[in-house]
Amino acid sequence: MGFITVDQHNSTPVGLYYTDEGHGQPVVLIHGYPLDGTSWEHQSAALLDAGYRVITYDRRGFGRSTATPTGYNYTTFASDLNTVLTTLELTDTVLVGFSMGSGEVTRYLARYGEERVAHAVLIGCLQPYLLNTEDNPDGAVDMAFIEDFSTSVRRDRFAHMTGFLENFFNTDQTMPERLSPEALAHHHHVANAASAHGAVHAPFSWVEDFRNDLEVINGYTVPVTVIHGTADQILPFTATAQRVPQWVQRATITDITDAPHGLLWTHRHEVNSALLNALGN
Repeated sequence: MGFITVDQHNSTPVGLYYTDEGHGQPVVLIHGYPLDGTSWEHQSAALLDAGYRVITYDRRGFGRSTATPTGYNYTTFASDLNTVLTTLELTDTVLVGFSMGSGEVTRYLARYGEERVAHAVLIGCLQPYLLNTEDNPDGAVDMAFIEDFSTSVRRDRFAHMTGFLENFFNTDQTMPERLSPEALAHHHHVANAASAHGAVHAPFSWVEDFRNDLEVINGYTVPVTVIHGTADQILPFTATAQRVPQWVQRATITDITDAPHGLLWTHRHEVNSALLNALGN
């Protein structure tokens, strides 16, 4: 556990907090919004038990990493990921991105290539393109939605996260059997610990167009696995995961029936099984 310096803002180094546990093939887990590396608790345990080396890190502006006023875009996020991989001298790496973290995996591969990567896994992904436009009529949101979301966060991010996490976990369907009140409270605590900068500005990155990135990845040989919940209210399955094979023909999709966006917790056994099966365990 420690920090990796990825940038400099004025007089302050920009450090990403990371954990590095276990031995074997490295698996880098990249979290979603508005959480941090601790959100991989159940997947980290399963991967460690299966003999992998597990690395998590907090994205800039989230968790214990440095909060910068700018830099909440996938070119910067991919550069940060590249610094993590090169600093730790990782090769034969499995990259696993959840939700917003799927963007880092996709942009990293398109920008830096597949040399260090053995497998790419996208869980609850953003791809191919979330914005509804004339040439992307299947996109799930418009810019007004993103602007309203960011405005609500800026006004009172703590109140905003209450409603967001209800939809994140489909609490009306998953509590208390799959999500205890205490677990929901914990996720509120983690979400509230995100910086104001990160919470306000990161949502604009969600409408990044990844179609060209996926076309580049289609020319690679690295395996691509997509895992997604069919009841995802944040990033609907039909607007995201279901469409990925249109750009990456070899991508394999595992849809988890009735799972919400927050499936890393609510459907952890199903996610872990799909993840380990994809990696050949």
